[in-house]
Amino acid sequence: MIAIIDYDTGNLCSVVNALGRLGAEYTVTSDPAVIRAAERVLLPGVGEARTAMARLRERGLAEVIPSLTQPVLGICIGLQLMCAHSEESDTPCMGIFANRVRKFPAGGLKVPHMGWNTIEGLSTPLFDGLTGGAYIYYVHSYAPEVNADTIATTTYGIPFSGAVARDNFFGTQFHPEKSGRTGELILQNFLKL
Repeated sequence: MIAIIDYDTGNLCSVVNALGRLGAEYTVTSDPAVIRAAERVLLPGVGEARTAMARLRERGLAEVIPSLTQPVLGICIGLQLMCAHSEESDTPCMGIFANRVRKFPAGGLKVPHMGWNTIEGLSTPLFDGLTGGAYIYYVHSYAPEVNADTIATTTYGIPFSGAVARDNFFGTQFHPEKSGRTGELILQNFLKL
């Protein structure tokens, strides 16, 4: 069973629909006991970092998530909240990944970065069956910097972490649930971890 963490940040329907298309068993929950017992955990989300972190703390999940030992995948703001810090509202995050989340610099770029872009430098089993240059879908104004946890990069004015991993934790800044066949393959790979 996959636990999809519900902390009132939206995007749940897209993730639920994607898992349904894959025939995966899941439950949407904010119950720490259910999350701890799940085989895999998804932390999706769309929203603002400070508010989203406050919602995780209110539910006691900011302590639960870093303690998990099963595969965990953060998506978009879910990934950002697993990083060390976000420039958005100067928000301390969970610190699972060492990355800092930074706003895209001004200077000719449309922000938010919205639409299709490519990922490069793919590593880890999350990307089995994919090659660099695969197209994925983004909607974001902030992104994690590139560092030792980076397993895929994207360039939008500057290079940033399109995906990160450390131990049993994975995160995608892009939305695999909205990234067509490429995203479906990434989710299938996560379900095999």
